Amino acid sequence: MTAARLGSETVTHDITIRVTPSYLPDQSDADEPRYVFGYHIDVINQGRIGITILSRHWIIIDAHGDVNEVEGEGVVGLQPRIAPGESFHYGSFCPLRTEWGTMEGVYHAVTDDGDPLDLRIARFYLASGTE
Repeated sequence: MTAARLGSETVTHDITIRVTPSYLPDQSDADEPRYVFGYHIDVINQGRIGITILSRHWIIIDAHGDVNEVEGEGVVGLQPRIAPGESFHYGSFCPLRTEWGTMEGVYHAVTDDGDPLDLRIARFYLASGTE
């Protein structure tokens, strides 16, 4: 599968979240086992009001069905405000003990008016290409 087919795109309340994953063989070691996957995320505000991402909640499932939930403030150490017509882009990574897995989750955000907003991140696939 290509990275585009492994990724996802979701629109919630005029906010598009696009994820493009990739396998990082230089940081992986099958003998450990440790498989490292990078992912790039674009958050695009196509709405009429600014938003601020306050926190994130990830559900990560490996090939054995083991579930790991990760929660934390912001994204990559930031709580970005995304104005109407603007976007925020960042990259991060996820190590797994298996050759493939999935991630999905939610960003907890707030509008400039103070209204809470949950932005769904659709499931995307982490695959080394060696399975």
